[in-house]
Amino acid sequence: MTSPDPSLRDSLRLERAHHDRCRTALAAMVDGAVEHVVTGEDVSASGADAEVLGYRLRSRAEEMRELPEGPLFFGRLDFEGGEHEGQSYRIGRLRISEHPAAPPLVVDWRAPVSRVFYQASAGDPQGVAVRRRFGWAPGSRGESTDLTGLEDEHLGRGESQVSEIVAREIERPRVGPMRDIAATIQPEQDDLVRGDLAESVCVQGAPGTGKTAVGLHRAAYLLYTHPQRIRRGGLLILGPNRTFLSYIAAVLPALGETGVRQSTLLEEIARHPVGGVDDERTAVVKHDERMAEVLRRALYARVPAEATTEAAGETRTRPKTPASGGLTLADGSYRWRVPARELARIVADVRAEEPPYGVGRERVRSRVVRSVQLQAERRAGPQPNAWVQRVSRSRVVREYLDAVWPRVRPEEVVAELLSDRAVLAAAAEGLLDADEQKALLWARSPRSWKSARWSAADLVLLDEVAGLVEHPQAYGHLVVDEAQDLSPMECRAIARRAPFGSLTVLGDLAQGTTPWAARTWDTTLRHLGRPDAVVVALTTGFRVPKAVVALANRLLARLDVDVPAGRSSRGDGELRIREATDVLDAVVDAVRDASAREGSVGVVAADADVDRVRRALDAAGIETAGPDAPAARVSVVPATLVKGLEYDHVVAVEPAAIAAAEERGLHRLYVVLTRAVSRLEVVHARPLPF
Repeated sequence: MTSPDPSLRDSLRLERAHHDRCRTALAAMVDGAVEHVVTGEDVSASGADAEVLGYRLRSRAEEMRELPEGPLFFGRLDFEGGEHEGQSYRIGRLRISEHPAAPPLVVDWRAPVSRVFYQASAGDPQGVAVRRRFGWAPGSRGESTDLTGLEDEHLGRGESQVSEIVAREIERPRVGPMRDIAATIQPEQDDLVRGDLAESVCVQGAPGTGKTAVGLHRAAYLLYTHPQRIRRGGLLILGPNRTFLSYIAAVLPALGETGVRQSTLLEEIARHPVGGVDDERTAVVKHDERMAEVLRRALYARVPAEATTEAAGETRTRPKTPASGGLTLADGSYRWRVPARELARIVADVRAEEPPYGVGRERVRSRVVRSVQLQAERRAGPQPNAWVQRVSRSRVVREYLDAVWPRVRPEEVVAELLSDRAVLAAAAEGLLDADEQKALLWARSPRSWKSARWSAADLVLLDEVAGLVEHPQAYGHLVVDEAQDLSPMECRAIARRAPFGSLTVLGDLAQGTTPWAARTWDTTLRHLGRPDAVVVALTTGFRVPKAVVALANRLLARLDVDVPAGRSSRGDGELRIREATDVLDAVVDAVRDASAREGSVGVVAADADVDRVRRALDAAGIETAGPDAPAARVSVVPATLVKGLEYDHVVAVEPAAIAAAEERGLHRLYVVLTRAVSRLEVVHARPLPF
């Protein structure tokens, strides 16, 4: 509640003056960063050092220039006890000072002292006398006159209140891309945001609980707290699709973090464009975890069995390789020979170590060369490095490697597997039944892998083989959103990109819509390589109105997942169910009603009905856009693309059609019903599924 203190006007005047001072200091910081780039170019250091320094300075200057306009602080702490006794700090999205050594005019929300802003309460004030929140005009670009109100909580006196400023900010109309929540982070969200870098965490979040915002703010927090470790390893944000990534793209820059890679898993593993389409049965088999072993067998089948059997004393029954009788290498007047049994033992030992396939080939090479080197040193003494390199690159060694551990492209392995019935049968023996193998085989085999039309699921298979051949790029931390929809094979692709880093896994089992969607987090976390990750449930929503949550909970009871029902902290909002004979006419009326109110309007229909709905709205003179235009007033969105998005007003068109469109259609409908921030109108002619 806005403070009734008669000195409110004076307090606002002083805070606006402080904001002007902060604005001047920030401009000087930006200018100083640019100036440092110029002076840094003349540093007297080695060329490499100067290049690294120049890169860092230019990056910092670019980050400063790219900071979005907006209010520079949203809160203030006045301390009366503890280590900060007598101090006052404004809290904002980045640190601002007039000089690097001067006390900050604004403290970054991620700084340790700022945690008190989110965690202090009347029962545990943590040394805070007064917590002040500032109210800014919606859409403010940071003009001091946009500071329109403030409210104080006298925690030191044991006073507590529900913040109207926080409530207004949470309920503010959703026009444009997703906003940061630095000003409104709740204590349970703050605990997750500030979790330790070394720990992986899984957030099971009911609709509207802010799990995506928590993941993005955790990324910003880790970048601030561990800048060297994170930037050295890299940080990757993985979203389900480009529409979703466009929606969240502005959050990290608003928090002062630019240049963070935000991508989809398909983009990360795309060795080739997607040109083919699998039916659901085929895609389900390709995404099954058993395919990992099928592919491993197919890859290592290229290492001839006779290359390892002699070491175990087995009898060879297959054709001999070029090295079956041993390896002989001419070296001037000398002839060095490595017996077949020793060669077989080398290959067997490397196979047992299970290195990446490409590493294994080089290990075989180095051990064969080492065997030759030891013979040469016993006869002629130590050999120079040039001699070792010459032997390593010799035709005899190369031909031996090509015979027992041939070079291979992932495309060759997958294309052969999916086009050769015998190869597939050998690799899938005991793993896939005949029908599953038949589903995998291409209807028409390409002339070569270069002419193959790869499907999205094929790219996952290619990435699995590529991961067996050599390690992919690794990241220090990954934030994985909508993780409930990941298949076991997709989880493995993600795990390969964080072998030593940590994960923030975000999702809602109730919103799982793919045929392979998870039903428990234990399974997904095991495939992600993080079986010990802590699962934390967020159940209190700040976005979805209570009436809408109640409707969604009725549907939740029909979903085959064990998740706690959502709750809403909001008593406002509106739910309307409109039964109509002509659904399209009713949709036009519903959109007109919603458009008369403030905020964005999302019209969500089954994918097959989207064009009809859009044409009906166009004919009625209502201008519409697709989901890729987050700033649009009225968006017509296919049900399959609405996940992760939110609108002030949602018109859900014919729920029965959405539910019937796919195997997990009820889960898809659950997603659709929980996109509304202020108002949900359900338009239907057919019986409702809830």
